[in-house]
Amino acid sequence: MATEATLTEIDRQRIRELTEREESRLNERTPGSRAMYERARKTLSAGVASSYQVRDPWPIYLSHGHGASVWDVDKNELLDFHNGFGSMVQGHAHPAIKKAVAERYPLGTHFAAPTEDGVAVAEELARRWGLPKWRYTNSGSEATMDAIRIARAATGRDTIVKIFGSYHGHHDYVMVSIGVPYDQIGDRDDYASLPYGAGIPQSVADLTIAVPFNDAPAMERRIERLIEEGRKPACVIMEAAMMNLGVVLPEPGYLEAVRELTRTHGIVLIFDEVKTGLCIAPGGATDRFGVTPDMVTLAKTLGGGLPSGAIGGTEEAFEVVESGDVYQVGTYNGNPLAMAAARASLEYVLTADAYRHLDALNERILTGCQGVIERYGLPGYAVGVGAKGCVTFSPLKIVDYETYKANQDGELCDLAWLYNMNRGVFMTPGREEEWTLSVVHSFDDCDAFVAAFEEMAADLTA
Repeated sequence: MATEATLTEIDRQRIRELTEREESRLNERTPGSRAMYERARKTLSAGVASSYQVRDPWPIYLSHGHGASVWDVDKNELLDFHNGFGSMVQGHAHPAIKKAVAERYPLGTHFAAPTEDGVAVAEELARRWGLPKWRYTNSGSEATMDAIRIARAATGRDTIVKIFGSYHGHHDYVMVSIGVPYDQIGDRDDYASLPYGAGIPQSVADLTIAVPFNDAPAMERRIERLIEEGRKPACVIMEAAMMNLGVVLPEPGYLEAVRELTRTHGIVLIFDEVKTGLCIAPGGATDRFGVTPDMVTLAKTLGGGLPSGAIGGTEEAFEVVESGDVYQVGTYNGNPLAMAAARASLEYVLTADAYRHLDALNERILTGCQGVIERYGLPGYAVGVGAKGCVTFSPLKIVDYETYKANQDGELCDLAWLYNMNRGVFMTPGREEEWTLSVVHSFDDCDAFVAAFEEMAADLTA
């Protein structure tokens, strides 16, 4: 990041002026989305299928995608760095996945019974993660929900520990202590269990204890207190490869310390790799950082564009499933179409060469963005891992939720999104998101992203 001595003081009025200009441009370019919104809001709540798709004054509605690009309903072509919140590392309509799904369809799309493709996918996941047992779900939320249930059954305990500020899906037990304003964060050794939105009982939230990221001693102190209170945790669930506040990487030694801590106390360690997993390495965080959890949850990239999730674990963790004590169920678990897509993705798309390409692409975009930051003296730095990366608009390094809320410049994040959208770069909405590359992106695509970022930097400092 630029040093304090070289930082350019950004005119806040200039940010507001550019934001107003870019919002107007985007609205002018998307009349079809406006019309679609007027139609959609009559039947779809807020005009969208998920609250994370909401945008004021209207969402951007897409029509199709191919390769590294998507098109909106106004026929604007956009390089896709959103990639379905990280689901489409394979790119859109990849030939290998298209062929697998096309061949599977006439053979039947659903049986609620196991198929050979599902067996093959489990075999490959076991090889990549070094975890012998697997089950399927239909989403990341289902994967984390079931993993926690398995951990509770395996230990006979109710309390769970998560990282303050981390998102693990939309079931009640993990919709806790997310999106908390800075002045409500409180003492890092005694974080409150705060429901994320309405409809989550406080009694349920109280079973979930939040601790800071990148602070193993704080986690240890809280766990020891819980043990003294007779509330020893069943599990620790955490984003291992990165905390999804843009990108916050684990500090050296942190994952190893958490692994040792949980092993010492007989607590199940769950790595939530729904957003990272196959995005960052053939075997996710275990592969990238060399730390093996008791359980791992996957989704997004796994299905190659079809809804699918998975839970992997040790023999010990899955004993309660194999004994029938835990009912890990779902009508569409292991759906034939999803398994065909996942198998093709694992065998033909997400290969060792593909990950080398992703690493090279990310190095290109990170180096380019960091160069812009230094040339223009912007308060921020570029950070990433595997297919994931972002520009963090903060003068200081962010290591956890507290430092994120204290230092991140939300107005610059919002402005960067508008610059990208108006220059042909489709990006995730929201201040906590990051780019996701795909195996079909090129160095020229990365350069286009950097060029949009540099245009914003030049306008800000003109």
